[in-house]
Amino acid sequence: MQQGVKRGLLNNDFKLFHLRDKNDIQFEHHYHDFNKIIVFIYGEVIYNIEGRSYKLMPWDILLVPRDQVHRPVIGPEEEYERIVIWINDAFLKRHGNEDNDLLACFRLARENRHLLRLGESSINAIRTILAKVELETDNIQFGAGILCNALFVEFIVYVNRLYTRPDEQAENIEVMFDEFIQRVISYINSNLGCDLSIDALSKRFFINKYYLMHKFKASTGCSLHSYISNKRIQKCAAYIKEGLSPAEAASRCGFNDYSNFARTFSKMLGFPPGKYCKENAARKGKDIHRDEG
Repeated sequence: MQQGVKRGLLNNDFKLFHLRDKNDIQFEHHYHDFNKIIVFIYGEVIYNIEGRSYKLMPWDILLVPRDQVHRPVIGPEEEYERIVIWINDAFLKRHGNEDNDLLACFRLARENRHLLRLGESSINAIRTILAKVELETDNIQFGAGILCNALFVEFIVYVNRLYTRPDEQAENIEVMFDEFIQRVISYINSNLGCDLSIDALSKRFFINKYYLMHKFKASTGCSLHSYISNKRIQKCAAYIKEGLSPAEAASRCGFNDYSNFARTFSKMLGFPPGKYCKENAARKGKDIHRDEG
């Protein structure tokens, strides 16, 4: 597979897309630097997030935390319909408080609880709320923006409640994953500045390096090398936003060769590190929207 691709930059409080794909479409592995929710409506889809695969059912809600690599696998000749929502953390912080943290659902999702499966009453409630949000998104009447924000907060509150009190009438969720590969993924994400060469990983986990690469690709759909590069570039970009120089960010994230880092950074983010550093503030929110899974 190709390197993971960063998609979209968000300058709004949130963006909602109601999407339908009728043609045979294939999505690459990608990630965002904001949180995302997918409300699955129709199709034959297995959704992979960080090596965990979820077979979706109508009106499943899937939470994808920032920087987690993900990709839907679409059944052939099936229409794929979903509502995709991009969410600005600042918006949720503004409307939450110490006792009601609206970002809690994404922290729980990061603990490998990405999928919410709803019972009939919750499906009806979510369908009604989102229909109103969609209506107000395109409305130009007085107070439409205020009402749209209020409805969206209602939706997020409902999602957080489902995490704390799952629907008893909902069917069990089946998740496909390789426990060994999940340990490898956890180690990689906790040690991005360390030696993550194939040889080093194979020694640490007592496994043949070729079998490790095969096993990782079979479980996640992407190569081990691509996954590590992807995660390191994500972390580098975050460090640069915090004010570190590209060289210091690269060093902290395990890149020993700056020219290799610069090439990888440019390929994945579309900007060389120096330009990204200079223009980061100016370019917030100005990326184009591409096909979104």
